[in-house]
Amino acid sequence: MSEQDHWEREFDLKWASDAEHKEPSARARMLAARWKHNPPGPVPFRADPDPVGPRRSSWISTAVVLGCVAALILLIGYAQTRTPY
Repeated sequence: MSEQDHWEREFDLKWASDAEHKEPSARARMLAARWKHNPPGPVPFRADPDPVGPRRSSWISTAVVLGCVAALILLIGYAQTRTPY
């Protein structure tokens, strides 16, 4: 068996996926060890969050952004006209 064949076989993902036993992740091992002596209590189902105040319409946000961009362009233009060459 050549070294290239050995390399391909060693890191073949399908071969790894078909393994009979897969080791749990470090987090899964940590939680299993923690819950062995102190199991978690029941957690209630999370309901929908409380409604937040009315949202601004998208056109107002767009107008604010475009206004800021226009003001910035005017400020830069004014600064360039005041600067001597």
